[in-house]
Amino acid sequence: MMKEWATVISWEKGVALLQCDPQAGCGSCNARTGCGTRTLNKLGPQPTHHLQVNIDQPLEPGQKVELGITEGSLLRSALLVYMTPLAGLLLGGGAMQMWLNSDLFALLGAVAGGAAGFITARFLAKQSAEEHDYQPVVLQIGLPPTAFRMQSDLS
Repeated sequence: MMKEWATVISWEKGVALLQCDPQAGCGSCNARTGCGTRTLNKLGPQPTHHLQVNIDQPLEPGQKVELGITEGSLLRSALLVYMTPLAGLLLGGGAMQMWLNSDLFALLGAVAGGAAGFITARFLAKQSAEEHDYQPVVLQIGLPPTAFRMQSDLS
């Protein structure tokens, strides 16, 4: 199970709007060492991802929740997104090369096949988006920010 922490933005009628901050795949960015990707990531815009998750327990803004998704569904999604356009590109270019025996038409066929593969992947991704296997599940819920109190003894 792939796990990631998210911050609650809002909760209403059993649906939580969450914000996930992207993390580096290798974890070196958190250690501030490694390949230098952390420095390059600082240069560009900092993307944030919002998603909605069904959860019956009331949540407060600022509260942390741990989300999980199965590795199998993540791998199937990656195969769909990457391999479908690549297959379209190769099939389109190869078919045009065999049919018209011209590099220019092979290039045009590859571009058209890649675009068709991208459109197919997008259509299939929208169809499978509502399937239960592709939905993140809440694994843990952190304490709300209002649960902590600071007391100072100044006497």
